[in-house]
Amino acid sequence: MSAAEDNDKRSAAPEGEAGEGAAAVVAAAAAAAVQGDRDDSRDPAFVIVTGMSGAGRSTAAKALEDLGWFVIDNLPPGLLFAMAEEAGKVKLAADKVAAVVDVRSLAFTTDLNAAIEELEGRGVRVRVVFLEASDEELVRRFENVRRPHPLQGDGRLVDGIARERGILREVRANADLVIDTSSHNVHELRNKIVAYFGGEDRPGLRVNVVSFGFKYGLPVDADLVVDCRFLPNPHWVPELRPMNGLDTPVREYVLGQPGAKEFLDAYEEVLKVVAAGYAREGKSYATLAVGCTGGKHRSVAMAEQVAGRLRDRGMEVQVSHRDVGRE
Repeated sequence: MSAAEDNDKRSAAPEGEAGEGAAAVVAAAAAAAVQGDRDDSRDPAFVIVTGMSGAGRSTAAKALEDLGWFVIDNLPPGLLFAMAEEAGKVKLAADKVAAVVDVRSLAFTTDLNAAIEELEGRGVRVRVVFLEASDEELVRRFENVRRPHPLQGDGRLVDGIARERGILREVRANADLVIDTSSHNVHELRNKIVAYFGGEDRPGLRVNVVSFGFKYGLPVDADLVVDCRFLPNPHWVPELRPMNGLDTPVREYVLGQPGAKEFLDAYEEVLKVVAAGYAREGKSYATLAVGCTGGKHRSVAMAEQVAGRLRDRGMEVQVSHRDVGRE
């Protein structure tokens, strides 16, 4: 993934068409809400894709388009409601409309918050997807394509990134789904979008379980983080050191330790309560991070167990192991 995707693939609505054709979701979704024939656990009626420049917004938009979504890129927040109305007029599928909104719109947070409130006030379910990446990765991507950051002005690239983070802080805090693309290429990000939005008829909370190593930093998109460093480390067992938590000997070693089963049982009960709360709050996606020192043995084995238990409860779960292979 590169900054070029976010900066080169923009296709703003032609001038003069913003009120007529630059459009997407309200009348159809509002009518459905009034009729009461939609299940709130299904995919959202209206998705807003936003986040840091260079983090992959265009890749996410293209993935949604490939899934049959109607997507408009580079839309000012003030036009979201007009877009929604137009979608209703042309009878677009109310649960497959998305808008990509970026920080170049003036008064971004105020405009976006007001637009979301207006949509929800008309009965439209709105979900915000926020894409981000580390400063180091964003710098690398912009330098690779030799383009300035849209907010750096006469300053440095890092100044533009810092300014954008400040403007988007509130948006990120209120987002329904945060995806950190620092370690994702274009294909991996696309696969993640497909995993979240590719099955609109499948109800319930969609969960991503990620293992990680504390020595490499916390996953910034995690909703819940648990620490498995209370278990003995297979790294210090010579025959287990070259393996990882996906290998049977390591898995059996980790799960055979005192406290491992008790932890999984207790965490499963916690997740039952959390999942029910997320459902009441209308949250459709959650990322659970399971950590150990290096993200190779304990966290991998335990993450697989957590994912398996959630699947047994009927949840839709995907698993990723962020730091396997880094040692």
